[in-house]
Amino acid sequence: MIPLGLKVAYTIFVCALMPIYWREYGLANFLWFSDIALLALVPALWLENALLVSVLAVSVVFFEALWNVDFFFGLAIGKPLIGLSAYMFNLRIPLFIRGLSCFHIVLPLLLLWSLHRLGYDHRAFFWQTIVALVVLPLSYLVSDPQENVNWVYGLGENPQRILLRAAVCVSSNAVVPACGLSANAPFFVRIFRAAAS
Repeated sequence: MIPLGLKVAYTIFVCALMPIYWREYGLANFLWFSDIALLALVPALWLENALLVSVLAVSVVFFEALWNVDFFFGLAIGKPLIGLSAYMFNLRIPLFIRGLSCFHIVLPLLLLWSLHRLGYDHRAFFWQTIVALVVLPLSYLVSDPQENVNWVYGLGENPQRILLRAAVCVSSNAVVPACGLSANAPFFVRIFRAAAS
């Protein structure tokens, strides 16, 4: 169902990106949900696993769509709308590194196309909630406020200073699954056929 050429090309891209990102941003950067989806999509494509594709789609399609709106608004106007893609306009980051981040444009499209091919597995919301309950505290423990991986220190680039940092992490554990992830699941159930069991 998934063409071999796509599997090979995507795998080569991810294998090339990983050491560059690791050197540039550090290992904690791979805890971003978008980076997790980027990496986990490799086995999902090769195994043609509808559950894994569905979990990844529930995790990132909504936020990747926001990233794209922000990025393309920034390209058109000169300043990102909400700041999700602000680093793409940071001239201190080499153009090549910023170019690699254009995976954010392709990733949601590839996930949606894969859902179309493989179907949506209704168990995805449950499993992505479990993943979020592991990844968010881990993001808090291994990243610092300047990196603010998965916004566990507060929304946006500026860390939260009003609330205790631990309270922000706990609230993000509740808010991300409840809002961001649940926004995708009902949409996918309506749009995509159910995956074969």
